[in-house]
Amino acid sequence: MTLAIRPVSPGFGAEVLGLDLSRPLGDNLFGEIRQAWLDANGILLLRGQDITPEQHIAFSRRFGELHIAGGNPALSRYYLPGHPEIYRVSNKKTDGVPQGREDAGTYWHSDGSWQPSPPMASLLHALEIPPIGGDTIFADMYQAHETLSAPMQRMLEGLQAVHSLAAAVLKTSYGKEYEGNFEEAAAKRATHPIVRTHPESGRKALFVNRGFTSHILGMAPRESDAILEFLFEHATLPENVYRHRWQRHDLVIWDNRCAMHYAVADYKAHGDRYMHRTTVKGDTPF
Repeated sequence: MTLAIRPVSPGFGAEVLGLDLSRPLGDNLFGEIRQAWLDANGILLLRGQDITPEQHIAFSRRFGELHIAGGNPALSRYYLPGHPEIYRVSNKKTDGVPQGREDAGTYWHSDGSWQPSPPMASLLHALEIPPIGGDTIFADMYQAHETLSAPMQRMLEGLQAVHSLAAAVLKTSYGKEYEGNFEEAAAKRATHPIVRTHPESGRKALFVNRGFTSHILGMAPRESDAILEFLFEHATLPENVYRHRWQRHDLVIWDNRCAMHYAVADYKAHGDRYMHRTTVKGDTPF
């Protein structure tokens, strides 16, 4: 079988047509899927995937080892009972108990970039969607780097930035989970190159994000803030982004090594959203 693929935007991202993940998937076909994902700059859409949690997990494991629930109890409660590989993202409540983390990712970020080895991939499956709103916006960090001027590219080579969970706690919904325990969040940090080389494609991508990147090493705060603000704005120019409008049973796979994303929280007055996410472990950026 040869995959039928079409672009989802002029810049990046692709949709695979006619694939049913509830059916057995051979190694050759999975290899085509993975290559399509890499060729699409790390954003791949599969619509109409009416799959079980077990099937979601099994497909995700084809990409690599999965992250499972653990650590902070305030976050662990958002994992699907009986399936510690699945993180629930939802505004729904049952008997007053949240069924998922409703404000997850409501800022520009690359998943877990504050970790020494950030996640490689994330796979988000839409089970319920509101009638309007709740889009997710993705930014192509390959293109963000490639459209910088040559002098700016040369300046950024070799620079490193600090990624900190505390940065998100101070300015995002993460504050709810770490209220009264800021020290734990402050300890979750890592230093990464501002320009990252993708280990599979060999291409270079910007690796900074407004949610977790706090400062550039070796620079005065005023210098660091100015450069990071420019990079944040540049990365999210209209020509560098794709806005995904969810349909029920969409499965979107994104590559945290070359893309960042933003969950738009504009839907809560219009309906419920309930999604399952698996996360594939990654390696140390270089």
